[in-house]
Amino acid sequence: PDTGSSTEKASTTRPSRTAQLEREGEVAADFLERLLDIADLDGDLDVDIDGDRAVVAIVDSEEGRVPRRLVGTDGRVLEALQEVTRLAVQTATGEHSRLMLDVAGHRAERRRAVVEIARTAVEACQETGEPQPLEPMSAFERKVAHDEVLRLGLRSESEGVEPRRHVVVHPA
Repeated sequence: PDTGSSTEKASTTRPSRTAQLEREGEVAADFLERLLDIADLDGDLDVDIDGDRAVVAIVDSEEGRVPRRLVGTDGRVLEALQEVTRLAVQTATGEHSRLMLDVAGHRAERRRAVVEIARTAVEACQETGEPQPLEPMSAFERKVAHDEVLRLGLRSESEGVEPRRHVVVHPA
């Protein structure tokens, strides 16, 4: 006879969200390590959790620098590598992944730049009372811009179609 409730069973059979994210990071790191080995490219892997997503970074190693061609023009190679890595994680875990990949600090640098762009647009919007369109950005960059605009008390929305999709900052 079964005396446990279904909620007790679910909590004991389903891993915690942190454990799921740690697993995603491990699977992604294993996949990327094999990929780097096959391509004979240098780089070490750092795995972390940032909020509700696993984050894997390919960083310079003692053996050499991460080839910047893994970032590509406007981060396009990085975006593609992230999608392939997410698919590898999804195949291994059976769960949709929101994993974030960084190569040689590219995303961290872009995050800082986009925060500054968003702050400048917020200031202009507050001064003029007019909506301020930003340059076209990747989905990652738009998310950073939206978060910063919201943090500064204004509102924003994305407009346009890829590859020209961009954020517009609006007065509060």
